[in-house]
Amino acid sequence: MRVQASWRWPALLGLHLLAALVLASWLWPTTRELWDLADDAAYRALNGSLEGRPVWMALWAFASTRLFDILAGGLMLALLIRQDWTFRRHELRPALFTFIALLAMLLVVRSLFTKIGVHFGWQHASPSVVLGGIQLSDQFPLLESVFEVKDRSSRSFPGDHASVLMLWGLFMAIFARGWKRVTVLAIATVLMLPRLVAGAHWLTDDVVGGLVITLVVIAWGFCTPAGSHLAHLLQWLASPALRLGGYIPLVNRLALLDTKRLR
Repeated sequence: MRVQASWRWPALLGLHLLAALVLASWLWPTTRELWDLADDAAYRALNGSLEGRPVWMALWAFASTRLFDILAGGLMLALLIRQDWTFRRHELRPALFTFIALLAMLLVVRSLFTKIGVHFGWQHASPSVVLGGIQLSDQFPLLESVFEVKDRSSRSFPGDHASVLMLWGLFMAIFARGWKRVTVLAIATVLMLPRLVAGAHWLTDDVVGGLVITLVVIAWGFCTPAGSHLAHLLQWLASPALRLGGYIPLVNRLALLDTKRLR
């Protein structure tokens, strides 16, 4: 696993161009009509699948909660730091801190992109607000009161939840091989579905807004020295905590904390 601390101008420009083309396809009136049709069809199909299916409805309601987000995050972290699943033992720390660095960059890019979107009037309400449909928070008030069911928003663009999942999926897919690459991309895709089924986001909030953010982050994280330098800084800052973890029973068995074979 290696992220070079160098400028890769062709890839940097290419990723920005791809992001610009995706966004332009959503802003250009002719292709925007196609995106709008896709938005409408996707929401009616996904949310409509809940009608008359209480067990199916409960499953997606739970998948739309903050608790499920935490569980999903645990799965993503586990696959990231599991030895020899994607990364070898000596690659685990660099991989972890590189991804954390990318997340930090994502927060910046997402904030700037959201402000630009507000300025140009790209912001809109979620499909559950605009089109109605089955409101999972209303169907499961106890779940809503305890964990908060994410099924509506007055400002749903871009899909910030999707951007994190896309970033993790693409990051893992860059280094994974064969069926493992397919698996991480499938996991990222499936974990994006709850917000779409519940109606918290339009399809384009994710595949346009989320993808644009992710492409820009990948560009600056992998095609400039920024990602490598930030990852090294974060690992240096975390080194005391990592050393301390090496003395804690059971915790020190994690390959991430085992320094015997790290180089």
